[in-house]
Amino acid sequence: MIIPAIDLIDGQVVRLYQGDYDKKTTFDLSPLAQLKSYQDQGAKLLHIVDLTGAKDPNQRQIKLISELVAGLDVDIQVGGGIRTEQQVSELLNIGVKRVVIGSLAVKEPELVKSWLNKYGSDAICLALDVNINANGEKIVAVSGWQSAGGKTLESLVAEFERPGSESDSKNTALKHALVTDISRDGTLTGANTKLYTELAATYPTILWQASGGIATLDDVNAIKGSKAAGIIIGKALLINQFTVKEAIQCWPNA
Repeated sequence: MIIPAIDLIDGQVVRLYQGDYDKKTTFDLSPLAQLKSYQDQGAKLLHIVDLTGAKDPNQRQIKLISELVAGLDVDIQVGGGIRTEQQVSELLNIGVKRVVIGSLAVKEPELVKSWLNKYGSDAICLALDVNINANGEKIVAVSGWQSAGGKTLESLVAEFERPGSESDSKNTALKHALVTDISRDGTLTGANTKLYTELAATYPTILWQASGGIATLDDVNAIKGSKAAGIIIGKALLINQFTVKEAIQCWPNA
């Protein structure tokens, strides 16, 4: 599945380079018009990142997100600065399909697992943004990529992989996870296909969303071959490397 994405800071469409707020490119685009264009080209799921909220959860752009969801007809997943159940509930209540949880999954995994139990595995997506060190360890970053969480991707997935008890009304095992190789994000240097191939093979019950570095339709085809469930595309679409329609021709939405 092709998942077009926009990042928002103070209502503006932006892109960061490797998650660095000091390396920001601002695009003179209407967020709603841009997302509608992606929808009209055939996208079935859109991804919105509230970078203002990721940096300061007290400044979450909930009003704007509500307006965007109301103006679109396809499913939306939203991440950035979500720290409380009230915020999860608020997003789901305004019509967001799936809430993306990053830092809190590292810092308070039991809390996030309780949300999986309450709202169901389709309503929650973990954002596992990783720095891969010289030893090949995938260290999960937190707080808008401003610090390292100290946990490996594998150890975090192990905590969330376990399904709930048979008495649970909903399956609480992790179903959706978005993984960004921070070293590739915003660089247009190509995706880390090896990473997604490994994850899809190791954890076949999780629907992995690949993110970071997508520059060409060849990158889209490579990720499709990795057996990831979807690919998040941001900067390449904003700078017209290719269109959503062309990407979907490479990888038709399920």
